Amino acid sequence: MKSIIHTIIISVVEYSAMRVISASEIRASVALLVQKANFELGNDVLELLKKAIQAEQSPIGRDILEKIILNASIAKTDRVPLCQDCGTAVIFLEIGQEVHISGGDLYEELTNGVRLGYQEGFLRKSIVSQPFTSRINTGDNTPPVIHAEIVPGEQLKISFMPKGGGSENMSRLVMLQPSAGRRGIVDAVTAAVKDAGGNPCPPLIIGLGIGSTAEKAMVMSKRALLRPAGQPSIDPEVACLEEELLKSINSLGIGPLGMGGKVTALAVHADVLPCHFASLPLSISFQCHSIRHAEVLL
Repeated sequence: MKSIIHTIIISVVEYSAMRVISASEIRASVALLVQKANFELGNDVLELLKKAIQAEQSPIGRDILEKIILNASIAKTDRVPLCQDCGTAVIFLEIGQEVHISGGDLYEELTNGVRLGYQEGFLRKSIVSQPFTSRINTGDNTPPVIHAEIVPGEQLKISFMPKGGGSENMSRLVMLQPSAGRRGIVDAVTAAVKDAGGNPCPPLIIGLGIGSTAEKAMVMSKRALLRPAGQPSIDPEVACLEEELLKSINSLGIGPLGMGGKVTALAVHADVLPCHFASLPLSISFQCHSIRHAEVLL
């Protein structure tokens, strides 16, 4: 009996020491992230675009890049969307293992936050139910796509990415033979960008998921797009691959908005995990020039 009481007391003490975050705070934070991501292009992206103007040799390409920067300025000042496609609501969560959510269901409040953000921001709602038959618009851009992981600590990090349909449609999963190696990855990614042409609205950031399994690689490539634009991998081998791929992609001549030029991509971000010795998964996620995401740490 004493042992049971002792266990209960310890559990109560441990629970009281946990960080408590209210569901209402999560809902309000997501609503703000939805609008911030749709209205504001990050300074990291703007700096890459300015550098791209100097590198671009095509007059049309330079003009397009200048217009993209002007568009970003207008969107931020007037609080209007960077792009008419306000995207699928994609949410990445890093949930500290010492965090407790009170006052509501986490996923339900994330959904409520997306609904509120799209309604208050007068953002286009693009999500349809019954996708292969009636395709009925849900009317509030829900449900969001949620990827969650448990991490050490007592904080909750929410990253929101409105993912446009045009670039998303170019996504690709390739299950390479292990013998394909580095060369196979370079060839497959370059071929995917060439096939996509101007459809994903370049200049692009290309996210790659290499290794693990098919479904994990797809999430990895999407998460890689959250990295500060142009920041190389901390792994020297991966950073070298990213650099080679960027040069290979920009040699294709697709250029801004597919109008020809040197700047087809602004950056390549790759995430790599170990995989089975009989496989080499490669996921490719395209991100258009409207590289939108916003984060909050609660």
